[in-house]
Amino acid sequence: MPIEAIIPPSPPPALAPYSAATKAGGFIYVSGTVAMGPKGESLGEGDAREQTRIVIESIKATIEVGGGTLKNVVFNQIFLKDLKDYAKFNEVYREYWTDHLPARYCIQAELVRPEFLVEIATTAYVGP
Repeated sequence: MPIEAIIPPSPPPALAPYSAATKAGGFIYVSGTVAMGPKGESLGEGDAREQTRIVIESIKATIEVGGGTLKNVVFNQIFLKDLKDYAKFNEVYREYWTDHLPARYCIQAELVRPEFLVEIATTAYVGP
């Protein structure tokens, strides 16, 4: 089975040794995505809604490079720095997934930088 690295448009620098996404067996696996700009700058500091929007838009752009859309998303792994942001997160999340709701889980976790409030890792199925 071939495995292909997917490079999104204007990717931020990797904070560790990983690919932004890989495509294998009809699936796209998007690494944990945070609100970070192409020069490594943190975006939407202090605003969980804005960080959620930035993260989902980045995931969307990455999946599109791999030939899919957000409708192809089958699973989201969600990490929030603080569960007090859960309602704010869901408010924005529902703007992107309305009729098609991927499976998901959400946990509270320390993220790689203290200013990051939201991280999402995604799996999308785009077919063989």
